Amino acid sequence: METESLDTCWYTICNPTSGGGIKQHKIDRILSYLKEYQISYQFTTTQYPHHEEELVQIAIQQGYSKFICIGGDGTINHMINGIMKQKHTDTKHIKLAVLPTGTGNDWVKNYNIPKDPRKAIQLIQNDKSIFQDIGKITLTDENKVAFFNNVAGIGFDAFVVKNLSLYRKWGSLAYLIAALSSFNSFKKNKIRYSIDSDEMESYIFLFSIGICRFSGAGMQFTDFKNHQHGYFDFTMIKTITLFSVITQILKLYNGNINEVRETDCFHIKELKLHRNDSCYIQADGELIGKGNAVFKLIPNAIQLIIP
Repeated sequence: METESLDTCWYTICNPTSGGGIKQHKIDRILSYLKEYQISYQFTTTQYPHHEEELVQIAIQQGYSKFICIGGDGTINHMINGIMKQKHTDTKHIKLAVLPTGTGNDWVKNYNIPKDPRKAIQLIQNDKSIFQDIGKITLTDENKVAFFNNVAGIGFDAFVVKNLSLYRKWGSLAYLIAALSSFNSFKKNKIRYSIDSDEMESYIFLFSIGICRFSGAGMQFTDFKNHQHGYFDFTMIKTITLFSVITQILKLYNGNINEVRETDCFHIKELKLHRNDSCYIQADGELIGKGNAVFKLIPNAIQLIIP
């Protein structure tokens, strides 16, 4: 749909492979709802992995500041990376709305954004937005930067993400099954790291660095407080047995991970990995690499459309 003003036009990006594939009739229905609610939009689809980043950056250079994501957690993350990496516009002036079509849909659970496209589009029409913090990861060995809007992980969490493709057929249970299947093959690594100004060294099973509440298709790896409080919600597990995981697994879903015996949960501003030889790092379910890294928080970085 053409528009005279880019200020009121929503640049809409659809990942047609999200959630195992979006049928054309569903895309057509979404576009008909946008027209029904008189929402001006420019529509495009991704053609290859991470194409969202490129599309967003080009659109911002053209003058767009409002974006609609049709996809899952990965699509949202790629669009966030496009927004945060561009240098043309202050990210605080950019709005992002989501029409969820993924399998896990963890980020939208934080805000109770409906999966029903008509109801989600009504939120866009209402145009109620909030600011959210965004995480920045700098892989210092590779001079590479990545951003995340939900939860990042180091160690076992990222190892599971690395193996996740083998279990996609299980849908929303894929992460849980992959985690249980990967447990015995995961080897803890000794890492030297700094939490804010305190430097330590120890064997690590898992670090979880959260902004929002849910990941792993509904799991809660951090003691979530607020997505706008200027701190990461941080969980550290140095060692844990499979028996302990199984017997306490409900606490990974009901928000009581701080009651798991082996966890330390607190809030931090910054995490640095000074010596990380082999631990993988994931961000919002995307494997981004391994090695030394710095995690920093960007407060109130972007506007998000919510109920």
